[in-house]
Amino acid sequence: MVPERTKAGYSFADIPVRISFRESNVVIYGVPLDITTSFGKGTSRGPEAIRRTSALQSETFMLDEKANIHDLVGIFDLGDLKLLKTKNITNMLDHLDSTIPKIVASLRNDSKIPVMLGGEHTLTYYQLKALAKEDPIVIHFDAHRDMKSNYESLKICHTTPFYHLLKYIPGENLIQIGIRQTDKEENETASKNGVTTFDAWEVHNDIDTVARYLQKTTAGKKIYISFDIDAYDLPYVPCTGTPEPFGLDPFQVLKLVKAIDLSACLIGMDMVEVALKNGDYREGTLATQTLYRILSRKYARP
Repeated sequence: MVPERTKAGYSFADIPVRISFRESNVVIYGVPLDITTSFGKGTSRGPEAIRRTSALQSETFMLDEKANIHDLVGIFDLGDLKLLKTKNITNMLDHLDSTIPKIVASLRNDSKIPVMLGGEHTLTYYQLKALAKEDPIVIHFDAHRDMKSNYESLKICHTTPFYHLLKYIPGENLIQIGIRQTDKEENETASKNGVTTFDAWEVHNDIDTVARYLQKTTAGKKIYISFDIDAYDLPYVPCTGTPEPFGLDPFQVLKLVKAIDLSACLIGMDMVEVALKNGDYREGTLATQTLYRILSRKYARP
């Protein structure tokens, strides 16, 4: 479904001078999924919220970069993945497992960076599994580890992707940032697999150490960024399904995004768990501005 025919009615950032797919190096696609969420609903409207705010509210000139996003990176928006019309979770997950890896493989064969707009965090499993063979360092911003082995009889759902991704991504290649809600079993899984964790308290108390670690660890490496909007603190994310207190603020996220070494190479990312309720576009705006700051960095350019 092309961007202009989605619920948003616009492409991401509504670039004033359109570029072709061939000319682009970043390709956006949305997956408006909200099928396994267990608390608040609304993630199916995430791609809509991001596209509308990026086109109608958010300016594309970044004062901190002194440049327009479209002058720094070539962005092409494919629109939304057309989902099965079904309420059967198993059928939907099978559909995603057969569809998303094909999209990712096709984009990587054309040397594009796939950027997925969610949609619930379940989606990361399918995209990152398809990119695992490139051996990336995975930088995961989130309030939660999403590392349960199963949840409410579901093996793959919004609380489990990183548990199952450990079959494809070595634990020592996974960095989780902003964590502040988990359970004992998830902590044990992370520790046993050598996952690096910077919880929200560490970010608040010693962000410089976190920044130095990111710069050193990502130098010369391929990277993947998975960004759950609930990494941000409760007041910033009024619509997301599982908000948590004690979270990060936009300036902290900006510092960490800019700490990733410029010699790194972004091979993919996702922005997930963005929701839209009661005409509240704050999360769409925050997601858009976060995406701009990531995609404008040298590591997201050819």
